[in-house]
Amino acid sequence: MPLEYNQKIKALVIDLSLWIYSSILCYKIIWQKLILDLRYPELNFAGILLSILVGVLISIVLYFIKHFSIGKALYVNPSGENVSTFKKGSTYILITITIVTFIAGWIITGISFRELFSPKGFNQAMSLFAKLVSPDFSIIQKVILAAIETIYMALMATLFAIPPAFIISFISAKNLMRGNRNALVYYLARLFMNVVRAIEPLIWAIIFSVWVGIGPFAGMLALMVHSIVSLAKLYSEQIEEMNDGPMEAIKATGASRLLVLWYGIVPQVLNPFLSYTIYRWDINVRMATIIGMVGGGGIGNILMQYQGMALWNQVGTVIFVIAIIVWAMDYLSAKIRERLSKE
Repeated sequence: MPLEYNQKIKALVIDLSLWIYSSILCYKIIWQKLILDLRYPELNFAGILLSILVGVLISIVLYFIKHFSIGKALYVNPSGENVSTFKKGSTYILITITIVTFIAGWIITGISFRELFSPKGFNQAMSLFAKLVSPDFSIIQKVILAAIETIYMALMATLFAIPPAFIISFISAKNLMRGNRNALVYYLARLFMNVVRAIEPLIWAIIFSVWVGIGPFAGMLALMVHSIVSLAKLYSEQIEEMNDGPMEAIKATGASRLLVLWYGIVPQVLNPFLSYTIYRWDINVRMATIIGMVGGGGIGNILMQYQGMALWNQVGTVIFVIAIIVWAMDYLSAKIRERLSKE
């Protein structure tokens, strides 16, 4: 069965993407790092452009060779003729690209079993581990107070994130924003969410540490910003999966748009929203430990101090308390979400 026009376009885009990626990978990793042994190769626009052109040329040539187009193979009708033959060539190419990607990953990450199993490194790691599992409980009061600060940072960040996330979720749900008038709002909301989510909480913590000063307030703001867009994404996906029947029934009574949203949508998504929110608080507690290392306050701040002074017994105490908090939060949130899912 011949492919439709839009399927051919999509198939060509898939082939172009894969082969351009493979060509740039071969140039940057295989050629510059492996063969020329450049640790941090400079950005050579001529080389990149040449790699792109090579990728385009390969993809176009193979696109018209029926059995070697990965994009076309994805759209082949399973009941069509010679499907196995069609997909055999593209499978070999896909396997080759996967192998090249694996080799590139091996080189980039600098995997070395010689260093991993080095007796000297192993002995040093065991010595450090022995100190970590021998915590100094003389500082336990200080660590517990910092842990409480961390938990409340995460809690306040989650609570402040709920209202804006709730609002954004409705304007970023595709099934609610149908029509030309709403399309722009939908795409702007999605763009905003993607941009903000692309910036890690660690970076937000650095920004807010400069803005409001080092301390738990900066950490709370960093977690709040990231929580808003993360919850909005989860909420909007839940709205997109809801049953349209109740909403259409309420709309048929002549109810306003606000009443349709409140009585037709909110009851359906309330429990999943609560479940996602509790899960987000659990995530924020874990994140609060990390952002404390860059001035966000909480237990991560003391962990960074003790680590910087190589006080590994004290670091072990902090890790012990963090482990208990993470376990308790994980258990508590799992139980609450389990109860919500049954209701």
